[in-house]
Formats: sequence, C-alpha cells, structure tokens
Amino acid sequence: MQLAPLFPIFYRILQPSFPNCLWAGNPNTKAIALTFDDGPHPQYTPEVLAVLDRYKITASFFWLGVCVNRSPAIAKAVSESGHWIGLHGYDHRSFAMLSPNDLKDCLEKTQVAIYNACNLQPEQVRDVRPPNGLFTPATLKLLFQWNYRPVMWSVVPEDWVRPGVNTVVERIMQQVKNGSLIVLHDGACGGQDVAATIQILIPKLLQQGYEFVTVDTLWQQARTNH
Repeated sequence: MQLAPLFPIFYRILQPSFPNCLWAGNPNTKAIALTFDDGPHPQYTPEVLAVLDRYKITASFFWLGVCVNRSPAIAKAVSESGHWIGLHGYDHRSFAMLSPNDLKDCLEKTQVAIYNACNLQPEQVRDVRPPNGLFTPATLKLLFQWNYRPVMWSVVPEDWVRPGVNTVVERIMQQVKNGSLIVLHDGACGGQDVAATIQILIPKLLQQGYEFVTVDTLWQQARTNH
C-alpha cells in the first residue's frame, strides 16, 4: 500500500502537536526548501548536484554517517557547493528504537564523519531529520536537550517506492505552497530517479515564482513569522 495520500493528513495532525520542530517555512513567503535524505550516494548524489548547479539552486542534504564514510569526496563536493548539511542518523535505524546513549552516539558519529569529510564543525551540523520521519516526544526532548534542531517535512511524495518520475513531480506540484519543505531521496531507495525528477520539477517551480532556500533559512523565516 502506498502511503502518499496519507502524508498530508499526518502533517496536519502532527504539525500543531510538535510546534518546536521545523515543518515548513513562512506561509507568507514564496520560499521553499528542497531536501534530500539518505545520501551521499556515489552515483545519485553527483547527478543531483549537477542539476542543482545547472539551476544555481541551494538545497539541504540529510546524511547517514555510514554513507558519508563511504563517499567522503562526494560529501565534500556537496558541502563545497554551498548546500546545507543535516543529520539523518548513522545507519537509518529508527530513533524511537534506540536508547538515549545509542541515539546520542549515532548523531555524534555522523557529525564526526561529516567533520572528517567536509571540515564542518559539529556545532555547524545540528539539524536532524529522524529516519522515516519517526519520532516520539521522548526523542524530541533528547534532541532539544542536546541542542539539535528537529527538521520534519510538509511535502512527502513517497519517491522511495519509485512510483515513477511523473507521479512524484505531480504529487509535489499538487501539494507545494509557500514555505513548503519537500523531501526527496538521493540514497539507495529512490535515488535512481531523483535527478530526472528534479530536472522536471525545478523549472516548474521556478515558473510559479518559488525561490529555493535552505532549511536554515526556513528556520529563520519560521521564527520571524511567530
């Protein structure tokens, strides 16, 4: 069963309950964030970079530590292109299943991997997106306690089940609005199609007057909106 139709409903239920997470930016600004989870990947991430570069667009990448350690040169290329970097855990294990010590360890190990590859200090990399978007109030409490910023989503086209490039683009275009936080994947699941998807998607969004910003900019806009 595809969950895609349910994600907008999850969003409407969860977003008001956990207002300290970043779910979207300012609804009064035509700024949106394109984000990529599960990388860096030796093939798919460079393909994504090439498209972003072609349109001079800055995106945000939520990385798995294990993938950074496998492809440090690609991680470095993403960082040097000026994209925003966040954490997605070390190896995609659900945060809710980890003990507090294991959770802390998986985030710190990922920060170390990013530091080794990109020379970004741990305090520069503190945005965290939980794998599969799964978290509990206890998870969030720990993240805040350790000074991380939880980043969620407002548009999830379920690209990892590979419904086809056009379907993914269509789902995003139906849901996108001011401040949207769009989740795509450049890892082993869904990454095969991601460059082709954004190659179609970006011109459509630009045509509608959207500006692409990083997750960091959305945080700033969300703050000024309250």
